[in-house]
Amino acid sequence: MKTSKKRLKKIGVLGGTFDPPHIGHVEISKFAIKKLKLSLLIWAITKKNPLKKPPSVTLEKRVALSKKKVNKIKKIKIKSFDKLIKSSKTIDLIKYIKKNNKSKIFFLMGSDNLIKFHKWDQWKRIADLCKIVVFPRTGYVKKTLTCKALKTLGRDKVLFLRSKKVDISSSKIRENYLKYRN
Repeated sequence: MKTSKKRLKKIGVLGGTFDPPHIGHVEISKFAIKKLKLSLLIWAITKKNPLKKPPSVTLEKRVALSKKKVNKIKKIKIKSFDKLIKSSKTIDLIKYIKKNNKSKIFFLMGSDNLIKFHKWDQWKRIADLCKIVVFPRTGYVKKTLTCKALKTLGRDKVLFLRSKKVDISSSKIRENYLKYRN
């Protein structure tokens, strides 16, 4: 009698405002797909981040720009869940994905976000529902190793991936755009 162990699909989630989406998002996405053997990576584009300034362009424009940025990468899906789940909170997004997929979920973030992770709504619960995957960001790596979230959650809930650092951020892109526009 054969018993078949059906392997859980692995789904990655890269959440954020993507204001604007850039090559750094693409590179960590491709790296995560390969390294974690993801079946799918969702760019979950949110209307707003409560810990940041309001986005400079509309949600629709950011979704369109993101789709254009990854149009040749079949394993990346672009979606905004805010209206669907009536929330822009990560905990609600993870619960929704978990409820609708029998999958192992990996939530991707930069090391700058792990430093602030303890300020997120139900952050410990997020780490219970999925694996937190952290990518290095220039200027944040040392702070990450001593941050409250890592000390509280421990290394078993947080996976650090050593990818090539892409020294770019959405805020730098917006700053440069404004600088050269004026």
